[in-house]
This record gives sequence, C-alpha cells and structure tokens, in this order.
Amino acid sequence: MSLRAQDRFVWDATATLESLGAADVVLWLWEPELDRLRLTGAVRALALSPLAPECSSAAIMALSLPQDRALIEDLLKVQPPGEEIVARVRMRGGEIGVWRGTWLEDGVRAAGVVVPEVKFAASELDALTGLLDRRSFVARARERLQTPGPHTLVVADLDRLRRLNEALGHERADLVLAALGSRLSAAFPPGALLARVGEDEFAVLTCASVERPDEIIRQALEQPLRVAGFDIFPTLSIGAVAVEGGADAPMASELLRRAELAVESAKGGGRGGAASYGRALESDGLSRLALESDLRGAIARGEIVPFYQPVVRLSTGAIAGFEALCRWRHPRRGVIPPDDFLPLLAEMGLLVDLGAHMMAAAAFQLADWRKAHRAAGEISVSVNLSVGEIDRPNLVLDVGRLIRDAGLPKGAFKLEVTESDIMRDPDSAVVVLNQLRDAGAALALDDFGTGFSSLSYLSRLPFDTLKIDRYFVRTMGTNEGSAKIVRSVVNLGRDLDLEVVAEGVENAQVAHLLQSIGCDYGQGFGYAPALSAQEAEVYLNESYADGTAPVKARG
Repeated sequence: MSLRAQDRFVWDATATLESLGAADVVLWLWEPELDRLRLTGAVRALALSPLAPECSSAAIMALSLPQDRALIEDLLKVQPPGEEIVARVRMRGGEIGVWRGTWLEDGVRAAGVVVPEVKFAASELDALTGLLDRRSFVARARERLQTPGPHTLVVADLDRLRRLNEALGHERADLVLAALGSRLSAAFPPGALLARVGEDEFAVLTCASVERPDEIIRQALEQPLRVAGFDIFPTLSIGAVAVEGGADAPMASELLRRAELAVESAKGGGRGGAASYGRALESDGLSRLALESDLRGAIARGEIVPFYQPVVRLSTGAIAGFEALCRWRHPRRGVIPPDDFLPLLAEMGLLVDLGAHMMAAAAFQLADWRKAHRAAGEISVSVNLSVGEIDRPNLVLDVGRLIRDAGLPKGAFKLEVTESDIMRDPDSAVVVLNQLRDAGAALALDDFGTGFSSLSYLSRLPFDTLKIDRYFVRTMGTNEGSAKIVRSVVNLGRDLDLEVVAEGVENAQVAHLLQSIGCDYGQGFGYAPALSAQEAEVYLNESYADGTAPVKARG
C-alpha cells in the first residue's frame, strides 16, 4: 500500500530542533579557517546557549573551566580527514559533556555532536568486562592527572592467554577475562579508574589514598577460578609507574606507555613478575633516540612554546605578571613537561637556542597584551636564564635589542637567575647583571634559600625580586623550619627593598598566611598552572572583568 504524499513525514527545521532538544543533543560544525563554531539543538540544556548559534574559539575558551581548556584546545586543532574528535568537557553551569565528531576536510571543517556524558556511558565501556575501554581510559586519565598529588598507574597483563584460547576456545577464554574484570571492579573503591586496555591487559589509575594498588590487583586476580570444568590459576605480569599530578604531569597515553614498558620488563623475569618504570627501562635507547630525533628542529618548528603561570599581588588579588615556562607540544605525545626534555637539550647543546627562543616569544607576547589591553601595561613577564646562559657572549646586547624591538618599557621584561649560576663566579655575575639591568631588564633571584649564596654578594647584586622556593612555601604550614625560612626571606627582601614572590601557593590558606607576614606576591596552582598563551589571555581578561585573579578550584 502506497502512502499518500501528504501523509509522508517530512523533516523540517522545527522538527529537527525539537528532536535534538528532546534527546539533549547539540550538533556542531567547526570551521577553523573562519574561526567559527556553529551550534544547534539542546544548547540551553547543555549550558551552551552563550555560544549559540555561532561563536569563535576564544569564546569557547572563555566559557570553559580553566582546568579543561587544554581539552578544548586539543578539540579545535586541525586534524587529517576522518580523524575522530573525542573530548570530555565541563562547561560553566552545565554537566560533563562528550564532544564527538570527525574531520570532514583537511583543515576546513569538522562536525559532530555534544551529548551529556551519561548518554555515551555504554560506548565508553569494554563490552566483555564492563570496564572502560582503552580510549576512554586515556581520556579520563588525562583529566584525572590534572589534579595535584601522587598518582599510580598499574597495568596487569594476563600470562598465557594464548594457551587459554587454545585449550578452552575463545568463548570460554573470554569468560576468564570477564571474571577477572568483575574481580577488578570489586577490589577497588569507586574513585579508581579501571580499564581493559588490551586483549589481555587491565589498567588501574589510583590516587594516594589507595596503597599498593599492584598488590591489590594481584590478590584479587590471582585467585583460582573454574571455567567449563577446568581449574584456572591466573598469573599476572605487573608494571607500575608513579607520577605527580598537576599541569606538568605526563600525558595519559605516555604514562600508559611507560607502564606497559614496565610490564615487558616484568615478563623478562618469568611468569608473575613485577616491575616499576624507571629511566633504566629505556636502556635500549629507542625511545630516547626517537625523542632526541624529534627534539632536533622542535624549536624551529614552533613546537616548544612558552606557557605562562600568573603571578598575583597577594594584598589585592590583582595579576602582577606571568612567568614563562617552556612546554613541548609534541605532535604525537602531546604536551611534554620540561623535566622530560631539558636534560636532552642540555646534552645536545641547545639550551642557548631555547633561551633565545623563549625570551623572544615571551617579550613579543607581552607586547601584544600591552597593545590589546591598556591595563596590561602594568604587568611583567619573566623568563628563566638557562644554566650557564649568564656567561654567554652577546647576552646583554641580545636582551637590549629584544626589549627595544618589542617596545617594552624598562623593567617590564624580567630575567630569573638561580643562585648556583651566580655563585660559580659572583664577581663576573655582578658585572653582567648590572649590564642587563642597564639594558632595561628587571632581575629576579630564583629559588632563593636552596643554594649557598652569600648575603654580602646579595647586597651587591642588582636584583629587583627574590623568589622563595616552592618547597618552603608548600610546607610552611606543617614545618616550622620552612616557616622560619619564609619569614626570614620576606624580612630580608623588605630590608633590601626587594619584592618577594612565593612560589607554590596551593590554596587560599597559604596565600593569607604569606600576606600576613608581608609577602608581596604569590604564584602557584592555587591561582593557575602554567597556561598556554591563549589560556593566559582568557585568564587576564577574567581578572580585568572581576578585578582579581581567578582562583582555581582544585580537589
């Protein structure tokens, strides 16, 4: 029976919007060349209405929570055609949403949907075990690792799965894996991230509250089980890697690689082995050589860039400036923290090149901010001089030329020097530092209190700022010795007419304590981690709108 033309259902704009609204789905189209994101659907339900019907990337960054801006930045990066986009993003006033989509044309368009996380819950799970699948585990772990504090990733590989498949058949061997997944879920508290990351691999990411997660896994999974009349005695090869969370934490995929490298090491000792990741596991040199190969030319390719951590005036909460810290945006490994590549750069003799690059990028970024915002004329940007850079020829000439070319006023561009660098040759350092100050640079003595500097030399050196090492600041509330050192440095700075910056300000309690003893400035995760230039500009805009620096909410 044929349908009459008037009875046929026709999709129209109203019906489409009603359907999307009922399903809590937003459609999006991203056009990077036009810097335009178009949105339609349940924008109000997902707290995306301020962005609809279209907006720029800057608007998306401004609306997102600070700790999730790196995820959105990744989402907006151009990818090859067919490349999937998957990101979990929390928007202000809304729940967690999953952005999914595909790049349609190389660098031209990407399209997809935004859906509440609960709508995609089933698609994140491994069908056999009910645990997270590998991709979802990496996405969740990336967000979890932004939380400061110790984290442990453990990967357990089931020994002899191939033998089980041959003896029992794949369907019965799958029953073994399903049973192990159930045991794993029962063994850990709800806060742990649990996943099946390979055919015979399970992964667990825990925080400091869970002690010895490797032993928990072994005790839970290495219990006999009976399948199809066979008694199975599972054994595991276990690899573990510990990491400190925060802005400098490795990418989750890199952490997983390290744990799996430890698993391979454990297997070398026979069944049921265990190993922890360490630099020695890279002894074959392949990873190191690959990193060195990628590092050559990384500066010229613009992959190593400054990230900016805010420095805040404690008495008012206003932003006083930023410290520029280098990060390597590796095209495959993501953002690599400096501890993972600076030693290699030093061995390759490229620290001077890095120093020149960082100074130029930071100076011109400050100049751009000053042009865009009148109030930004009061802020400064500081750059660390690398080890030995204070001795390099033409340093003073290069710094003076850079300040002139960027059009910066005297003292807006600041150089940070460590005590150890100065004390190698204090007399020579006095000359160079005076020349740098005459060239228009402000000067800060970094990590003060950790070296062996002489107060007689300190009184002769033309510093504007003392920076208290983060260890003393973080422990001043529980360690009386650290508290005395912090108070002494603050008093010393006051006596010498120097500004004092406390690094490692993790919360408002520490900020109030520092303010009560007369410290001028604070810097640390309590305000923000090191931010990309785009994130720092958003942070700067928020501070101008609110009158104070935004305080990061962290667990």
